[in-house]
Amino acid sequence: MENSNPVVLSEILFGSANPAESKRIQQLVRKGLAYKIAPRVYTTNLADNTHAIVKRNWFRIIAHLYPGAVLSHRSALECKPTPTGHIFITHGYTKMVELPGLTIHLLKGRGPILDDKPFFDELYRSQDARAFLENCSSSRKSEEAAKSLKTAEISQKLTDLLQIHSESALIRLKEQAKVLAPMLGLEKELTVLTKLINVVQQQALGPNANNSSGLNNYLGKPFHLPSVKLLEELYGHLAGNNYPQYPDQNLSTATFQHFAFFESYFSQYIDGNEFELSEARHMVETASPLSGRREDAEDLLHTYQLASNKKEMATCPKTAQEFIQLLQKRHAFLVASRPNKNPGKFKESNNPSGITELVPWQLIEGTLIKGFDWYALLQDPFAKSIYLLFLLSEVNPFAEGNGALARLMMNAELAAKNLTKIMIPIVYADAYQLALNKISQHQDFPAFIQSMLNIYAFSATVLGDTKNEMERYLRSAHAFYLPSQGKLRY
Repeated sequence: MENSNPVVLSEILFGSANPAESKRIQQLVRKGLAYKIAPRVYTTNLADNTHAIVKRNWFRIIAHLYPGAVLSHRSALECKPTPTGHIFITHGYTKMVELPGLTIHLLKGRGPILDDKPFFDELYRSQDARAFLENCSSSRKSEEAAKSLKTAEISQKLTDLLQIHSESALIRLKEQAKVLAPMLGLEKELTVLTKLINVVQQQALGPNANNSSGLNNYLGKPFHLPSVKLLEELYGHLAGNNYPQYPDQNLSTATFQHFAFFESYFSQYIDGNEFELSEARHMVETASPLSGRREDAEDLLHTYQLASNKKEMATCPKTAQEFIQLLQKRHAFLVASRPNKNPGKFKESNNPSGITELVPWQLIEGTLIKGFDWYALLQDPFAKSIYLLFLLSEVNPFAEGNGALARLMMNAELAAKNLTKIMIPIVYADAYQLALNKISQHQDFPAFIQSMLNIYAFSATVLGDTKNEMERYLRSAHAFYLPSQGKLRY
């Protein structure tokens, strides 16, 4: 059905017991100005597909068809249908109703009580304490068709409540649940919820707290929800796409090392560790740090030693545990000359300067593990590489060396497939940082992806049988210019 007029008035109409209103709707249907999408439900939108119309108006439809019902169980916490269109409400009887793109699960139970507030018109929503109790009930179905969230998901929502509000919010939730449980016949669920709240409170005390419940491993480590949402959305922009694959033309040991030298030099320069190019060459070629700047020099030297090691750069994690171990191992080597920066250990305190951390230190490992899920699902090497780059840039798991580590992890994904690694020259430093900020600050995922595609294409042109030859090409491309002096040319 098509309509040249994009403006749709009264998109949803409902059947009425009023004869005049009923007649008017039937006239619209006969004239082709409306059509029936479900019993007693009509739409005047002739442009969109029916699934989209129902999805956009699910709350309006439910409120009209089932007045006095309560949005409950997982739907009370998510406040929307699942991605595949399941929604759960408590009503006077049990039934499953199929609409285009929406499956309404009616569950027999009590209507609104105490602080259950209206969600839309005559559709109510379970207050938080009731909703958490409902989600602690068992479900015979799995995944999105299950009325209850998984235990780990409930735990994460409790953690979010703690982070956003305070521990007092959890205490208040527990007290409210004690009042509601006998009214709803959910005494067993109260026991489960109380145990989960206790675990979340215990986790918030930090790694030295005595956790006698033994549920930490079962529930998984808590993660930083805002960062995870960004990572999930980045995955959505990358998944299923095929990106250019530039074969590495610097595969001989010598040329691989030449590329690694400039890659490492630029990587350290971007992080503020600046050397004259001749100084850097001498350090790498003699494996001897510059006197007077031993720590800075070893940072550069260690970055190069990792980047130039073909075996190391062909190593990619297969599991979340391998991912954590690989990060810690590479970081320990990168900043080995800085014992005060805890090489190989995740941060154990917030920034003492008072600057807000992107991810609180208690949530670093959990956020990395959660982020690994989407990395593992990606198939394209370029997609996996820049996903890892953003993951580590967003989480900043270590006290120092995060930038260099993120770029090494990115390039290992490409090197493992014999694809050209990504070199980020000085002249591109601002564009690179801006691209990362586009996601963190503006959720502009396409801009980030395009910026990384641009520098990936440039990197594929960097060739040279000798360091001097490669340097000449890089100078001709303005690679050593400051960002304010020019633009990359190739």
